[in-house]
Amino acid sequence: MKIGFLGTGAITEAMVKGMLGSSLDLTRIIVSPRNGEIAARLAKSSPLVEIGADNQAVVDAADVLFLAIRPQIAEAVIKPLRFRAGQSVVSVIAATDRATLESWIDAPVTITQAIPLPFVAERAGVTAIFPDNDTVAAIFSALGSTVACETRAEYDLLAAASALMASYFGILDRATGWLADQGMAKEKARAYLAPLFLSLAQTAVKHGDTPLETLKEEFSTKGGLNEQVFDDFDRKGGSDALIAALDRVLARIRG
Repeated sequence: MKIGFLGTGAITEAMVKGMLGSSLDLTRIIVSPRNGEIAARLAKSSPLVEIGADNQAVVDAADVLFLAIRPQIAEAVIKPLRFRAGQSVVSVIAATDRATLESWIDAPVTITQAIPLPFVAERAGVTAIFPDNDTVAAIFSALGSTVACETRAEYDLLAAASALMASYFGILDRATGWLADQGMAKEKARAYLAPLFLSLAQTAVKHGDTPLETLKEEFSTKGGLNEQVFDDFDRKGGSDALIAALDRVLARIRG
């Protein structure tokens, strides 16, 4: 399989790193020359990776073509290019729907949208795709796991939920800072809290059939400290603020 990437930013680098260490049967990975530093670093990392002469050369060489372009310049990059009938195109361009992509490409290609996260570099990511596509699902399953959405609405909801990553680290940062304000070394605070959060996430994954509300109760002694913190968070507007933020980002995704 020959895979091409238009756009050579951080998420392209993460996907290429993950692919190179995966079980995928790859013959070539062709990256665009736009970000010379990242492109050169990837080409140096493996003989499978080469830098295309230009964007059209990447399109021509790829069986599966990834569009990893910033949405602000996507139209200007894509419209001048010539695509092959039946070519598999995977868009990771944020907030750009398939109908818009089809109008820019103006060729009978197969378009799949995907939301790869930085964890794919370690083959530990979960990636949402729409619509389901066996080839694309196999690629992202080799980079962790894949969730295939049945509708555009489902895909947009997962795209909105993906925007929680900064909030996760923000909560971890605020809690670490609080411990530091109480006199603990930040390094020690982080060394405790980061694995604690990891263990909680692993519990949610391991017990996937258990409702999250049930897990919350199991980790909260009645009248205890965990119950107190969540009650404070909820009563003082934390839950409402979270839902409002997700509503706003979903509206932005839907345009």
